[in-house]
Amino acid sequence: MRKLRVFESISIDGYFTDSGGDMNWAHGGREDAEFADWVSGNATSGGELLFGRKTYQMMEAFWPTAIAAQQMPDVAMGMNAARKYVASRTIEPTWNNTHLLRSELIEAMRDLKSSEGPDITVLGSGSVASQLGEARLVDEYQFVMIPVALGGGRTVFTQSCNLRLLEQRAFRCGNVVVVYAA
Repeated sequence: MRKLRVFESISIDGYFTDSGGDMNWAHGGREDAEFADWVSGNATSGGELLFGRKTYQMMEAFWPTAIAAQQMPDVAMGMNAARKYVASRTIEPTWNNTHLLRSELIEAMRDLKSSEGPDITVLGSGSVASQLGEARLVDEYQFVMIPVALGGGRTVFTQSCNLRLLEQRAFRCGNVVVVYAA
């Protein structure tokens, strides 16, 4: 059975967006070559990706562009090459190698997890991550904790959940990566 992972950048107080829905705070901060190398390695490690509609549209607008290839060539190459799924009832995906989940999210993910193939990572897509967590389909959570306190916003968790720490790594820029088993 394939694993389902959730990858989120979160504030130190646990939010993936601020109270206005903005995520720009997650992309600021100091330059850190070691963190940039980790991001590149993480993005090119293989596997398949799952997005909700909003995150998909943000990713589709950036990663296939020449600017993305110039700024982050390894990440752009990995994002564009990866098999991608999008959970949406309103769009038809156009980004190469993207497949629309035509059935309900929970049913579609149960089917994907039980099929042959590499592990699947939910990138961002907080609503999708929350629904899959509630259905107990998430195997691991990988968080990049950004040293910013937002004081409110949206969280991935909508119910109580005990997690077990698998990995942790701190970077000079202040970001801390933690991986938890669900």
